[in-house]
Amino acid sequence: MKTNPTLEAIEDWLIREALGQPDIGEMFSGFCERLAAAGMPVERAMLTWATLHPLVEAESVLWRAGREAELAQYRHDEEETEDWLRSPIRAVLEARETRLRRNLAGANAATDDFPILTTLKADGFTDYLVLSTPFDLPTAKDFGPSGMLVTWSTRADGGFSDEVVEGLDYLQIRLALACRATIQSRIARTLAETYLGARAGSRVLSGLIRHGDGERLDAVIFYSDLRGSTALADRLAPDVYMIHLNAYFDATARTVMAHGGEVLDFIGDAVLAVFPIEAGGFDAAATRALQAADAVLARLEQAQAATEHPLHCGIALSSGDVMFGNIGIPERLTFSVIGRTVNAAARIEAMTKTLGRPLLVTADIAARAPGAFAPLGRFQLAGFGEEVELHAPV
Repeated sequence: MKTNPTLEAIEDWLIREALGQPDIGEMFSGFCERLAAAGMPVERAMLTWATLHPLVEAESVLWRAGREAELAQYRHDEEETEDWLRSPIRAVLEARETRLRRNLAGANAATDDFPILTTLKADGFTDYLVLSTPFDLPTAKDFGPSGMLVTWSTRADGGFSDEVVEGLDYLQIRLALACRATIQSRIARTLAETYLGARAGSRVLSGLIRHGDGERLDAVIFYSDLRGSTALADRLAPDVYMIHLNAYFDATARTVMAHGGEVLDFIGDAVLAVFPIEAGGFDAAATRALQAADAVLARLEQAQAATEHPLHCGIALSSGDVMFGNIGIPERLTFSVIGRTVNAAARIEAMTKTLGRPLLVTADIAARAPGAFAPLGRFQLAGFGEEVELHAPV
């Protein structure tokens, strides 16, 4: 096959794709179209791969001649369907096989073990081939070994010829190299955004990785802290407390993100988030932060009804200039925000206990919601030289 100039042209194209950052669905579609244009009778193909993602276990791209490719994701929390339990892909994964083939032509075609084959035979397909190409990448391990599988189908009389199968074998290994690079890049981005946040993860992946790298940023800071957590941690079993803590984070962090904020850190049972002042200016950022705070308190009230343990928090909003970048030591960094505004938010949140109010904001933020807040007075925050005027919902 190496002397086939047509296949070599496809191989060269794959190498060039692998050197960039291709969309895996578009790359697979382009690959299949080039196979068909080269005279290989491929009319349906599906690429499936395991990934490392907190929500997604595996992904797939289905290509059919003359149609748009379809991308599908399979979540960790999805129940196994009957289609999956009786899938040829699952059979190959569980048996740790590298291939599976079924002749779909003729009255005696073997289709009983896998329902998809009955469907394909009824649609005129004559051959079905699964090729597995393992490669070493981290995965969640629930789906199977890392690597990729491709199912190849044709309507050609007599199915795939030996020469076509040999060509698919030859090119799929090259496809796997290109896919591995793309999947690895996707995993790196997912991990960076999951553990650092979208904005911080993007900064790290763009090269801001040295100690002290960062930028000054005007932002509204959101800071919340779970009430009574120390007593709960002492009283509850660790697994029960973890469930309780995650219910709090689901109500706070998820809500903040839904309103356009970015969660930068979980500090014990506290949530630190930022609403950057960008397009729309301060008014837009403050409004989103206020809406998020209101929604968090509503979510916690709803969640409280489903648990016997206290689920309350204090929330503070402050605004100003922060440093957004790498802090720590060169060998162990985190990407977060630091500065007077962040410290103020933490000190104001502590005042929610003293003043008995679940939400406190600074005067400039309260002004974005006329009539919704009332001043409580000016207070001395620990470590600050000037008193700060605090407002609470009326």
